[in-house]
Amino acid sequence: MAQVNKVHHVHTIARVAEMLGEDVDWLREVAIEMDQEDGLIWVYGPGDESVMAFTDFGIDTLTGLVQIYKVDPDLLKRSTRPK
Repeated sequence: MAQVNKVHHVHTIARVAEMLGEDVDWLREVAIEMDQEDGLIWVYGPGDESVMAFTDFGIDTLTGLVQIYKVDPDLLKRSTRPK
């Protein structure tokens, strides 16, 4: 029997930013460290168009990261600093 994908919907980063009351660009910086296992999904469109999207689990994961970075904003600066 084939495995069934149980994800039946995702929310774009713009929608999640609206839901959380956060700036979409800042949220994108926070989410960039997430992987598929964390609930981050990339949705691809025509050409090079793509957008971050999140499962419900991904929104929970992202909300946890937002809380961490709000407590210590310097963590984000260190994780996004060019090498």
